[in-house]
Amino acid sequence: MTNSNQLLRIKEVSDFTSIGKSTINLWVAQGKFPKPISLSPTIKVWRVQQLLEWIEQQSNTAPKDNSEESTQIQFASS
Repeated sequence: MTNSNQLLRIKEVSDFTSIGKSTINLWVAQGKFPKPISLSPTIKVWRVQQLLEWIEQQSNTAPKDNSEESTQIQFASS
């Protein structure tokens, strides 16, 4: 179980979110992903809680998939 205050480096963030490292860096630059905390010029980390909140926000704003409703099979009556 992860602690919500735990800090993750980009490799762990990539594993945690299933998003590639280059995509994370691109999305940070575009403002689509939380900005990391800079511990030094070369060490950047994210808080697990920050990532969990971002994931929750993404799931709340994602379009709903109604494919199950639209693909119901209708049988002809005899």
